[in-house]
Amino acid sequence: MKVILDTNVIIAAFATHGLCHLVFESVVAHHELISSEFLMKEVCENLKRKIKLPQGRIDEINAFIRSHSKISKDINVPGLKCRDPGDLKVLALAINQKAEVIVTGDQDLLVLGPTPNTAIVSPRQFWDMLRERK
Repeated sequence: MKVILDTNVIIAAFATHGLCHLVFESVVAHHELISSEFLMKEVCENLKRKIKLPQGRIDEINAFIRSHSKISKDINVPGLKCRDPGDLKVLALAINQKAEVIVTGDQDLLVLGPTPNTAIVSPRQFWDMLRERK
């Protein structure tokens, strides 16, 4: 399954060893992680600003994610709408890469519900989906 993990999920995965960490590990091990230059930049900035990780650790995380995901160039898709214009890049990525799922804690994305080809779910909903598939 092609999966986009939104920035907030990746940050939480490296901040604690909770649900987002389990989701991240599962996606890396069993699915195709899709990301973009925009998301990678946002992840690195937030690891530094919010989690206050040292630059060396941020570089390691960045390299790990890049080596375990497909990184797409940022594109715009005309006609997309979302409360937070910053989330348009995530939606465009999902369309461009035909992602089946966006996993996010961002309410601006979650209120959209599923699009015709992409489910937009919380980490808990995604984890439950994975458990139901087994």
